[in-house]
Amino acid sequence: MQKLLNQLIAFLCLILFLGPFNLNSAEAEGEGQLVYVIAIEQTVEKGLDAFLERAVEEAKENGADYIIFEIDTPGGRVDAALDIGELLRSLDIPNAAYIVNKALSAGAYISLNADEIYMKPGTSIGAAGVITGEGNAADKKTQSAWISNMTAAAVENGRDPIYAQAMADDSIDLPEYRAPEGEYLTLYANEALEVGYAEGIAEDRTALLHILKLEGAQVETVQPTFAEQLARFITDPVVVPILLSIASLGLVLELYTPGFGVPGIMGVLSLLLFFYGHLIAGLAGYESIILIIAGLICIALEFFVPGGILGVIGTILVVMSLLLAGADIGYMAFSIGVAFIISVIASILLFKTIGLERGLFRHIILKDRTSTEEGYVSNANRLELVGKTGRSLTPLRPSGTAVFDDERLDVVTEGSFIPAEKPVKIVKVEGSRIVVREINKDH
Repeated sequence: MQKLLNQLIAFLCLILFLGPFNLNSAEAEGEGQLVYVIAIEQTVEKGLDAFLERAVEEAKENGADYIIFEIDTPGGRVDAALDIGELLRSLDIPNAAYIVNKALSAGAYISLNADEIYMKPGTSIGAAGVITGEGNAADKKTQSAWISNMTAAAVENGRDPIYAQAMADDSIDLPEYRAPEGEYLTLYANEALEVGYAEGIAEDRTALLHILKLEGAQVETVQPTFAEQLARFITDPVVVPILLSIASLGLVLELYTPGFGVPGIMGVLSLLLFFYGHLIAGLAGYESIILIIAGLICIALEFFVPGGILGVIGTILVVMSLLLAGADIGYMAFSIGVAFIISVIASILLFKTIGLERGLFRHIILKDRTSTEEGYVSNANRLELVGKTGRSLTPLRPSGTAVFDDERLDVVTEGSFIPAEKPVKIVKVEGSRIVVREINKDH
């Protein structure tokens, strides 16, 4: 009995000894490792691409062992998504896309380029058809290239490409996943797990770290700086034409405002914001800044140098700088066109209501008139000649020359022909026009 009791005590001591050891071992799982969490939120555009490049570089420099991309986006620009996808594929650091709400369109493509995909319950991935800014389907060439990219991203990580294709091609029929022909495929978390488009479902970040066996790892969350947030907002395709319209409208209003006031400040700030945001996003280079400065100088000089050539050159330089700063030349041309139309309409309305009597125009437009009331005459009106008689020196057909009291004058008849050396009489004087009539036809 004593022996059995001793064995029981020894067993209990062993449990007490090993229990904390095992607990500490479990808690230490992932300890010493560094996990970076980077958010991919809102619209996918070039500003997001610039932020992700900076965040990934920071993770590399600090020796991150794992990167989690927390995704919640409705999609965005194709070119930005392709660049971000390339960034993810180039990573040597293990990484995962963690869909916390939705990864649609460009967001689906980005997720497919991560090493693994995890999803919160009830989240979705898919609906990746290419839609133009006007809300229409893109041309077949663009759609074909996009479907190929979606397919390649799926194949790269060992996923069945049919689902990626159905996300981007509405002609593929997958009715079991609510994607009959004519609709783009969207997979919810449980469906994505079922077809191999997700490695697991995690309720939150803590659960995901547990699945990844990184519970004890140090977690660093990268947030965009204020400059990067501003750049993302400014480079949004919806904001660009609005910003340029405000700039053009402000500068037009300034022409009608005495001094340099609110409209001018509004216009200049809008232009500065446009170039600042695109510079931070890596879209605009210093050549764009140089061009816009040179263009504005030429336009300013146009007010003081006659000819019009400086104004034309300045306008061309400004347009070139805007086109070079944009992510898409076609969309930038559209945005510039919108701003131009708004400025033209504003100019017409202001001209009709205010005229050219205010603002900068009052300094560069000559308003003085050489009126008769102020003593200005274009020609001496020789009314004293009316009634004088003389003779025609040349045939009057009906104009010619006549002499009156030894004074030669250029004259015209009332319309009839008068031969030379005929007596004539001045019947009317209108400025430099002297009208004569043949005397023998006076009565």
